[in-house]
Amino acid sequence: LRCSCRRGGGLVQPGGSLRLSCVASEWTPDLHAIGWFRQAPGHEREGVACIGDDASESYYATAVRGRFTISRDNVKNTGYLQMNNLKPDDTAVYYCASALGLRDCIYHDIQDWGKGTQVTVSS
Repeated sequence: LRCSCRRGGGLVQPGGSLRLSCVASEWTPDLHAIGWFRQAPGHEREGVACIGDDASESYYATAVRGRFTISRDNVKNTGYLQMNNLKPDDTAVYYCASALGLRDCIYHDIQDWGKGTQVTVSS
C-alpha cells in the first residue's frame, strides 16, 4: 500500500484555500479508510480528518471542523482534503494515510503513510 500526496501543497495567504490529493497504489479502496494528518515544527503529528471506506462516515479534528472537507473517489483510488479559510496555525507538513477502518484512522492505527506535502499559510 502506498499513498502519495501528489499535489495541492504550497504557500497561501490566510483565508485562502488549497486542495490536497492522495493517490494510493496497490490499494483496495473498499477495505481502507483514508486519513489526513499534519505535523508542524516542534509539534507532534496530529490527526486532521478521516473518512471511511465507503465515504458514509467521516471525522474531523476540532481545529479544522467546518473549514476542511475530506472526500474520496474510489474509482480513481484518490483521497482529497479541501482546506478553506486557512489560518497560519494550519501551517504544517500534511500526510495522507490508509487505515483498516475509520476507528483505526481516528486512533492513528495506520497501515501506510504517504510522503508529506508542505502547506504554509502566511501573508
